[in-house]
Amino acid sequence: MSDAPAGLFLGQSTSEGTARRELLLWNRANRHGVVAGATGTGKTVTLQIMAQGFSDAGVPVFCADVKGDLSGISQVGAPNEKLLSRAGGMNLTLVPQAAPTVFWDLYGLKGHPIRTTVSEIGPLLMARMLDLNDVQEGVLTVAFHVADKEGLLLLDLDDLRSVLTYVAENAARIGREVGNVAPASIAAIQRALLQLEQQGGDAFFGEPALRLEDMIRVGLDGRGQVNVLDSTRLMNSPRLYAAFLLWLLSELFEQLPEIGDPDKPRLVFFFDEAHLLFRDAPRPLLEKVEQVVRLIRSKGVGVYFVTQNPADIPDSVLAQLGNRIQHALRAYTPAEQRGLKSASDSFRANPAFDTTEAIQALGTGEAVVSTLDEKGAPTIVQRTLIRPPDSRLGPATDVERAAVMAASPVKGVYDTPVDRESAEEILAARHARTEAEAKETEADASPAPREPARGRAPAAPKAPRRSNRQTPMEALTKSVLRTAGSTLTRELLRGVLGGLRRR
Repeated sequence: MSDAPAGLFLGQSTSEGTARRELLLWNRANRHGVVAGATGTGKTVTLQIMAQGFSDAGVPVFCADVKGDLSGISQVGAPNEKLLSRAGGMNLTLVPQAAPTVFWDLYGLKGHPIRTTVSEIGPLLMARMLDLNDVQEGVLTVAFHVADKEGLLLLDLDDLRSVLTYVAENAARIGREVGNVAPASIAAIQRALLQLEQQGGDAFFGEPALRLEDMIRVGLDGRGQVNVLDSTRLMNSPRLYAAFLLWLLSELFEQLPEIGDPDKPRLVFFFDEAHLLFRDAPRPLLEKVEQVVRLIRSKGVGVYFVTQNPADIPDSVLAQLGNRIQHALRAYTPAEQRGLKSASDSFRANPAFDTTEAIQALGTGEAVVSTLDEKGAPTIVQRTLIRPPDSRLGPATDVERAAVMAASPVKGVYDTPVDRESAEEILAARHARTEAEAKETEADASPAPREPARGRAPAAPKAPRRSNRQTPMEALTKSVLRTAGSTLTRELLRGVLGGLRRR
């Protein structure tokens, strides 16, 4: 390629009749940036040009492919006459080539699966995925605390469900330690987990978990690996998409060492459809995004937000984005007009044209560009014709994608899931032991039959007890005997007494 060694060649502008090469300096690329513009104005092609330019300079790249068009970066370009003419006008010789690409997919359908554990996501981002309120987020935090305290590994959604059930069953004891745990909140979280699972989110949680070093690769030819996340299906779950990308940024921030301002970035991260990250985001999440964006540049990571309008990005984050590429914006409604004014005001004005009018008049493949100079100050905005790419414009076919995956350096590393002992299995074993002990205790409490003494014959069974009731015959016999006895006694007494009187 004929790019100037000082930076990435974005395109050509004209200033006072003189052609000017617009560069994104390598040593300022970690100061972040934004690529904005209405649908169909050329944002995806600009992203493709930037990703391949960084790769050629030996910088690994991560980018999301929302529509499927970005997959063409893995294929050799076939420029048509229009693209060749544009390149010729810029004094640029196109060298058709593909970028070294690795495809990823959270669902494992169009790329290698990406997994992480529930513990790594943490309660804040999990609450974001599940769209929980403050109370429910507090209960979820309690569940994470209990799992950590009792050594329960949270790897997948089944583990989290088991811990939530355990917390509900022991709510009285746990409540005394960390605060009240409402059964209604736990039920709401369980329902939200079911919804996330039905959206395919369960595929994201588990092992083997992603190792960042498998994304931050530089090949033997000196080119950086381009990691393309297929997001065509993921966009149906925007909260999962936003939370995943924020998690990935957070992992980079936590694991990479400080290197200050390098000659070129260690990794460049493109966040497409960035407005999904900030839509309805709670304040703690916004603060985390701002913190990561502000501090991650010292780790050598450049973050570039791709969105329709810069107004989609909070001012606290937008202020951190020094390199700006603005494609055309339409301003038909009052809200769009405010967004247009906000976008134009963010540039350093050029006396040669009105920035607001220029943004509305831009054609496809054109943009107004302002990057940071050697001193770190923004350059005057220039109306720029974006250069054509070396790789293919348009998506790769399924056959081409399969061929790229077959040659992938991580082939077979993440494709087969691993299920090791974690919270679900540990709690199930505890429950089984508790039931077995309960049955044993119940058996010990019931009286057992007494065994005869050793060497002694068993005692003969007792005769049945006779009834005290008399039969009619017995009563008649006893009556006759009593009458006869009484008569005999009287006769004997009379005879004795009579003999005495005669004497």
